[in-house]
Amino acid sequence: MNMKRILPLLLSLAMALALCACGSQSSSDGAQTSVSGSTGVEDGVLTVGMECAYAPYNWTQMDDSNGAVPISNVPGSYANGYDVMIAKKICEANGWKLEIVSSAWESLTPAVQAGSMDANIAGQSMTADRLNEVDMAGPYYYANTVCLTTKDSPYANAKSIADLAGGTCTNWYDSCLPQITGANIIAPADSAPAMIMQLQTGTVDFVCTDMPTAKAAAARDDNLVILDFSGTDGDFQYPSEEKRAEEVNIGIAVRKGNTTLKDAINSVLETMTPDDFNALMDQAIAIQPEV
Repeated sequence: MNMKRILPLLLSLAMALALCACGSQSSSDGAQTSVSGSTGVEDGVLTVGMECAYAPYNWTQMDDSNGAVPISNVPGSYANGYDVMIAKKICEANGWKLEIVSSAWESLTPAVQAGSMDANIAGQSMTADRLNEVDMAGPYYYANTVCLTTKDSPYANAKSIADLAGGTCTNWYDSCLPQITGANIIAPADSAPAMIMQLQTGTVDFVCTDMPTAKAAAARDDNLVILDFSGTDGDFQYPSEEKRAEEVNIGIAVRKGNTTLKDAINSVLETMTPDDFNALMDQAIAIQPEV
């Protein structure tokens, strides 16, 4: 074969390989990680993971009412809720299209780590353990810890955690329920709906959760009562402000080291106040499905 014809082809191949090498780098385990300056959204589509089953943060509905967005991996279904509203604001500000992917809770972090999701906007607390695995933008919500019980419960008029002594309960906050004297703590449910079902069926006397989840549940079931001890001596206590922040600050997960995407998200969140977040959450609770 004529070498004069082969040489240009070889040079073109070498240049293509060099460009690919500039766009990514390998971690010690061989996985590809974004280099500085890359967002992962160069295609103009922000791929966001969430359960689509954690009202009022996110849920699934069967039409596009109230601004719902198609779920890309569940044809014919749509996602809505506070997380979707926040995702839309981020995309509008950055000129991105939004893709929502439904994912099991335990699969969210691995998906961001692997790069199959650009971000998780899924009601995830900004815990130290999670921040060891991913970076997080935000907070995009500050969620007080409360208890939820039923109107006919002997704990319905509790004024402090001391009044909850001896109750059977469950939660997702390891540092909270152990503070209740004699509490019978059962294993946490796999999902928010399952946790609320434990309360409604009498499996537990009360649950410990965040205020939005409690408000959303109470809005659907008028037999539920929110116990909010915030700002009183009878509230749950934390060993430090940092630990308290882990429990109440909700963040957006991105791949470790993806500071460009993190900063782009934060540039939008920083224009919003806690009152803005609360108003948007109230909108989400108002439009959540009845079941």
